[in-house]
Amino acid sequence: MNTHFTEETIGTSQGSCRARVYRGASLLAPPPIVLHLHGGGFVGESVAAGEKVANALAVAGAIVISPEYPSACLNPFPAALEASYAMLASMRSRCPQFAHKKSMLFVAGEEAGGNLAAGLALMARDQFLTELKGQILLSPLLDPCLATPSFRKYCPQSSVQSIAEGWQQYLGERSGLTHPYAAPGHCTRLGGLVPALVITSEECPMRDETKAYAERLRAAGVPVEIHVLPGRAAWIPANAAQENWPSQEKTISGIFSRFFQETGAKPKQQ
Repeated sequence: MNTHFTEETIGTSQGSCRARVYRGASLLAPPPIVLHLHGGGFVGESVAAGEKVANALAVAGAIVISPEYPSACLNPFPAALEASYAMLASMRSRCPQFAHKKSMLFVAGEEAGGNLAAGLALMARDQFLTELKGQILLSPLLDPCLATPSFRKYCPQSSVQSIAEGWQQYLGERSGLTHPYAAPGHCTRLGGLVPALVITSEECPMRDETKAYAERLRAAGVPVEIHVLPGRAAWIPANAAQENWPSQEKTISGIFSRFFQETGAKPKQQ
């Protein structure tokens, strides 16, 4: 797919943040701005871990800002969430060079980044950040219990311990409290959130918690679009199913584009 990125330093209310800014060959009009949070089990430190999903969002016609956020190794909850929220809240005022003033604002993430994206949607609702128009969650880590049938069936044994340790480091001293922003799967107040696009796959460890969260969002009156793709989720950084990615990228880019256009963006006239 024809995309490219630039390395940028973006100012926020918490200081400056390094980020990749992705663009595709053809933008929607006006192009959506997507704050994309990469996966990595809460402890992955490289923004490169999320390049597959960031590229797919850019192919869909968006301008994608994918920042380096604090790793849970040294910065447990809420450090990564607060840093991401500062960027989200600053994107319109501090990033006018990236998109049109009428661009819609979205948040997206896969795996641990999906956890942050869901938490950001909750924060945006509670702090009245009305600029946010949608959340895109791909196989998000939402439940630290790691006890669903899909997790037990499809999570490689070699990954179970690392995911459990990632959760433990992220939650830190709050591991027994499961704050709703930290573990959105346990949140009991989901009404009033922005529309959600939720994507998982049949053989994804997070399939069951992803589907359950989508169903609870829908029951709370949130507009939800959910897709369960065949096979394994190749967008998860630790997943070895890379042979599935070309077809999955084409599929999810189309899903992203339709979701953006439902908010009012249109294909750019050539």
